[in-house]
Amino acid sequence: METRVALLGIIVEKTESTMRLNQLLHDYGDYIIGRMGIPYKERNVNVISVAMDAPQDAIAALAGKVGAIDGISVKTVYSNVIHTE
Repeated sequence: METRVALLGIIVEKTESTMRLNQLLHDYGDYIIGRMGIPYKERNVNVISVAMDAPQDAIAALAGKVGAIDGISVKTVYSNVIHTE
């Protein structure tokens, strides 16, 4: 199986959507290397970065599901680091 290192940049504009977001991150927890959340109170948003090492399909699936949540935006950056098991 081929995996890639990627980073998901997530902006949460509606805090009521965080429960669904956290559930998705939990569901993909086996692929998550780490995450960091920064509450930006002056703009009433939360900025979250999620580092992953996963098959490209899993990264894209998570990004698609996160992006479909109301009040949440996501962008994905893929590295050229590919690992084959």
